[in-house]
Formats: sequence, C-alpha cells, structure tokens
Amino acid sequence: MDDLEQQFKEAAANSKKLDERPDDETLLKIYALYKQASDGDVSGERPGFFDFVGAAKYDAWAGLRGKDRVEAMREYIDLIGRLRGQAG
Repeated sequence: MDDLEQQFKEAAANSKKLDERPDDETLLKIYALYKQASDGDVSGERPGFFDFVGAAKYDAWAGLRGKDRVEAMREYIDLIGRLRGQAG
C-alpha cells in the first residue's frame, strides 16, 4: 500500500473521532470526497424526491464528477486534518 492510501485510511478513521460534529455542508463534502477517492465518479440513479439525505449525498458526489482519485484523496486528507486541528 502506498503512502497516500495509508494516509487516506488514517484520515477515514480520524473522521470518526472528531470532537465536534461538522456542519451539514462540510459533512457532504467529506462524504463526496471519500466516495470519489474510493469509488470514482458517481454511479446509479439519483434518489427520489423524498429521500432528502440520499439526494443531497448523491448531488455532492456528482459535483466531483471527473475529479482524479488521487486529488480527491489529498483533499479528503487535508479536510480531515483541518477539522482535527480545529477540534483539538
């Protein structure tokens, strides 16, 4: 496993240890960057109108369509690092 993937896994573990819950916009960014780094571009159908959370997650991830996996990993690692710094 290369260094970036290890840092990504550590950031994912650290995302569950934040002292304070991020706001909804930040949570969506965390989700979208994680999914883009892990799975690549969004796939499947957008959730229906009444699935507000699912639709918001889908839209956030779709907003990163075309972003390179490595770039998404770096942004995710940086974001979690900043949140950990703010929380500590």
